[in-house]
Amino acid sequence: MSASKRDYYEILGVPRGASKEEIKQAYRKLAKKYHPDLNKDNPNAEEMFKEINEAYQVLSDDEARARYDQFGHSAFDQGAGGPGSGGFGDIFGEFDFSDIFDLFGSFTGGTRRRGPVRGEDISTTVDITFEEAAFGTTKTVKYRRLTECSRCKGSGAEPGTSVDVCPQCHGSGQVQEERNTIFGRTVSVRPCPTCGGEGRSIKTPCTNCRGDGRAVESEQISINIPPGVDTGNRVIARGKGAKGVRGGDYGDLIINIRVRPHEIFKRDGANLLLDVPITFAQAALGDEIEIPTLEGMETYKIPAGVQSGETRRIRGKGLNYLNSNNRGDLIITIVVQTPKKLSPEERELFEKLKRIQTVESNSKSAFDKFRDFLRGKK
Repeated sequence: MSASKRDYYEILGVPRGASKEEIKQAYRKLAKKYHPDLNKDNPNAEEMFKEINEAYQVLSDDEARARYDQFGHSAFDQGAGGPGSGGFGDIFGEFDFSDIFDLFGSFTGGTRRRGPVRGEDISTTVDITFEEAAFGTTKTVKYRRLTECSRCKGSGAEPGTSVDVCPQCHGSGQVQEERNTIFGRTVSVRPCPTCGGEGRSIKTPCTNCRGDGRAVESEQISINIPPGVDTGNRVIARGKGAKGVRGGDYGDLIINIRVRPHEIFKRDGANLLLDVPITFAQAALGDEIEIPTLEGMETYKIPAGVQSGETRRIRGKGLNYLNSNNRGDLIITIVVQTPKKLSPEERELFEKLKRIQTVESNSKSAFDKFRDFLRGKK
């Protein structure tokens, strides 16, 4: 082994039995640490970087590593095609180019996409009533969007003038810059500064769109809102958004639905919830009452003996399920109301009822039983 060269395993800081993955990871770490562009104040960085690359070139190649393990540095003497004869050789064969980008930045220089680009989506909100949400409706939506300029027809040039090829990039939208590095001659590609990456030159921009090819216009469309929508649902009008650049398609118009609450109905998905107040007499005797539905007032029979808080379900009287002809239910909750004021006649009737319902003196009332229970009596 030549005394002028350090051991390759020592350079990378790995044991002689290290796997190829361990060698690769060690190389990546050291290459980032000693890259000359990142260590301009370190005069030894370039030599260290070359030494690291030379060690990796040998140890990452199975055949070269086997020769090195057997003969040491002498295996590559006298022009044997080793690491000293050809710079960095096939160093990039197994190196992840994402690491190269981390070290030096993208070789492309962030080039711009020059093909058609789809336009942006536009979002707006429409308020509708509870009834409109229940049965569906049609709404007119007014908004503003970027459209193809009506004056220049999207060319960006004033009518009667021409659109020329960019004299600097010759229509490519990119310019190249060559420079010498330790890797050899590299080419950096970046957007053309003259045309901004468009590849064209407009000497006389359109007076309406100022060369963009698009202009802001007021729009008005009618949209159909299906029955059963709720706050948070969206209706999408395809192709009604902003115009794309370089001939790109229009984006979409996204209409966000917001439903105003109802005065008496509450909503649980496709079901409607309704509190129905009744009197003591109606609860005890039963009755036929009028209750509201989405279609109007309907007759409903209250069964005798119903309790406050009980619920009843009326099938098919709720809202439409979205995109379906099926409907939810109307769920009513019975609320027995206690009168706060009594007329003389009502008071007399309630006094009479109270006497009738009073249990004979030799039997315990419900209150007495409850009081005894609290006292631990049977």
